[in-house]
Amino acid sequence: MGKNVARFDRYVLSQLMILFGFFALVLVSVYWINRAVLLFDRLIADGHSAGVFLEFTALSLPPVIQTVLPMATFAAAIYVTNRLSSDSELTVVQATGFSPWRLARPVLVFGLIVMLMMLTLSNSLVPRSLAQLKEREVEISGSVSARLLREGVFLHPSEGITFYIRDIDETGELRDVFLSDRSREDRSITYTAQSAFLLRSDDGPRLIMLRGMAQTLDHGTQRLATTNFFDFSYDISGLIVSDGDLSRSIRHIPTLELLTQLQAISRETGESPGRILEHAHSRFQKPILAVVAALIGFSTLLLGGFSRFGVGRQIVLAIFLLVIIKLVEGMVTSPVRASPVLWPLVYLPSLIGLGLASAFLAYAARPFRPRKRTLEAPA
Repeated sequence: MGKNVARFDRYVLSQLMILFGFFALVLVSVYWINRAVLLFDRLIADGHSAGVFLEFTALSLPPVIQTVLPMATFAAAIYVTNRLSSDSELTVVQATGFSPWRLARPVLVFGLIVMLMMLTLSNSLVPRSLAQLKEREVEISGSVSARLLREGVFLHPSEGITFYIRDIDETGELRDVFLSDRSREDRSITYTAQSAFLLRSDDGPRLIMLRGMAQTLDHGTQRLATTNFFDFSYDISGLIVSDGDLSRSIRHIPTLELLTQLQAISRETGESPGRILEHAHSRFQKPILAVVAALIGFSTLLLGGFSRFGVGRQIVLAIFLLVIIKLVEGMVTSPVRASPVLWPLVYLPSLIGLGLASAFLAYAARPFRPRKRTLEAPA
C-alpha cells in the first residue's frame, strides 16, 4: 500500500511539473516576445548591434519569468486536477481511502517547488539582472558609434541636427559627410566634407572633417555665407544624450540589505521606510502565492466532485478567488507604505488564500450524509 501511495504522489507531481513547464514556456514566450519587440524598436533604431539586443532581452528575462510562474502554477493545477477528475482517477483513489487532504499532498509539494524557484528569482536573479540592465543602459546611452556611425541613413541625434555618412571604410574613415545644424534660431549651418574622423578628447568627442565647406544662413538677413576648409573640428558631445544616473533603486538592492539598512537605503534612494519594507517583504510574499495558486486550483475543483457536465463553474470560481486575493494585495499596499510597522499586512493575501484552500479541502472531506426520506403511510 505504501508503494502505491508513493507511486501516486510521484505520478501527480510529474504531471503537474510537465504541465507547469509547458504553461511557463508558453507564457514566458508571449511576455518575452512582447518585451523583445519594444527593445528591438528602441535599440536597433538607435544603431545598436544584435548582440546588444540579445543581451538586453536576456537581462529582462528573469523579471518576466517571475511574473508568469504563479499563472503557470495555477494553470497546471487546474488542468491536471480536471484531467484526473474527468478520467475518474480521483474517484478511484478516493474510493481506496484517500481523503482530500491526502490528495493535496503532491499539489502542496508542487507549490513549494515553484515557491523555491520564485524565492531564488525574487531575492537573487531579478535584483542582479535589473542592476546589470541599468548599468548597461547607462553605458550604451552615451555610445557615439551607435548613434552616429551608420552608413547611408539620415540620422537625427538631437533636435535640429541632421547627420549623414555615405560610407565607412575599414580604417574608420567616414566618407562624404553631411551635417546640418539648425539648433540656433538666428542661423543654420550646413557642413559637407569629403572625409571625417571621430576623435575623443578631454573636452569630449569631436568630429574632424577634412576637405569640406560650411554654408551659414543668417535667418534675419537671409544671407548665405560659404567657407571652404581643409580641416574643421566640430564638438559632438551635445549630440550624445547620456543618462549618467547610476543611483540604485530599491529594485536593484539585495533583500538582506533592504531589511537591515532601512534608514541608509531610505536616504540613498529617497524612498520611505514603508515603501522599502513593502518591497522587501513582497519578495517573500509573491513566492508564497505560488503555493496559494496551486492549492486554490486543486481544492476548488474538488468541491463539485465528479460530474459529466464538467467543472467549468469551479474553474470560474477559482479564477474569481485569485482576483480577490490580488485585490487584497493591492489594498494592503498603501497602509504598509504609510506605516512601516504594518509590514505583516503584506502577507495577508497569502493567509487568506491558504485559509480558503483549507476550508475547501475541509468541505470536500466532510462525511457523506444521505438525505432523509419521509415515508408516507399508505391510504
